Amino acid sequence: MNPSATRRVSNLASQAGLAERMFATGADRKLAKTIDDGVARLEIGLEEQLGFTDDLVDVTARYLLEAGGKRVRPLLTMLIAQLGDGITDNVLRAAEAIEITHLGSLYHDDVMDDADKRRGVPSAHQVFGNNTAILTGDLLFARASQIMADLGERAIRIQAATFERLVLGQLHETTGPREGQDEVEHYIQVLADKTGSLIAAAARSGVIFSNAPEVYESAVVEFGEKVGIAFQLIDDVIDLSPQPEETGKVPGTDLRAGVVTLPMLYLRREAVADPEAAALVARLDAEVTETDHDPVRFAALVATLRDHAVTARTFAEARQWADEAIAALAPLPDGSVKKALVHFAKAIVDRRS
Repeated sequence: MNPSATRRVSNLASQAGLAERMFATGADRKLAKTIDDGVARLEIGLEEQLGFTDDLVDVTARYLLEAGGKRVRPLLTMLIAQLGDGITDNVLRAAEAIEITHLGSLYHDDVMDDADKRRGVPSAHQVFGNNTAILTGDLLFARASQIMADLGERAIRIQAATFERLVLGQLHETTGPREGQDEVEHYIQVLADKTGSLIAAAARSGVIFSNAPEVYESAVVEFGEKVGIAFQLIDDVIDLSPQPEETGKVPGTDLRAGVVTLPMLYLRREAVADPEAAALVARLDAEVTETDHDPVRFAALVATLRDHAVTARTFAEARQWADEAIAALAPLPDGSVKKALVHFAKAIVDRRS
């Protein structure tokens, strides 16, 4: 195995978070070993897929890959594939395409959000500049499409429909809700498009490319969509975490950039009738436009929002979406796969990074 791929597999294993909680009992260790082997093969495949025409492009394309990540989406694909023929070559190729699509979206998201860090390292546009980061994201999208094209027409349609939703989600996030549209409902739809759609595509791919029974497809797609929304809502909570060594982000990164989050949407609702909430909103809004940034002052505001009831409410909302995702699994047969998917949803909500 390539040394860099070996390091990534080691780093993923050392996180001991998602995978450990998915396969927590001895009876499921065989399945865990199968998935571990699949992740190792995935890392080799990603390394090969992100080799391009020259050294500079290889560096930019592999930058966020080398930074690590949880591989949530391909992990889901490979797990659901156990309902069929297992991790076949086609399942692995689809998992690679989905993860590369996700990587491409991170390059673009960080430019649009002007994020400082991603996965514990400076974001790509901070290192290479906006233009290079955007073009690298485009290149990754193109490579993912090529991989899916090799898997046939249905794979192409999955990729095209998912990419359309990713772009629509980003566009709607950028333009904001229409006049009279509920802001929270708009935000949840953005999350469904930007995050849920790709996780749902990962789940669908696990059924299709492993030749699993078709009757499972709609169940796992609903699971993926809802667990994706839960995943992003927990990100809103993690943004307020006081432990950047765990999250890989500076606390309040999204707040500082003016990115919409559910705690802030709830807080703005409360501000209509609650003077204290209104005062906190005013201070946070001022911080976004303040040119003389005071880190101590901002950290105190982040702590106040973290301890506010709106953040607990966001966590409860995430748990509700995860519970609904678990309920969607009813058509699946009982066994290690279904049990792991339940643990998957619960681990998404309990994660710290």
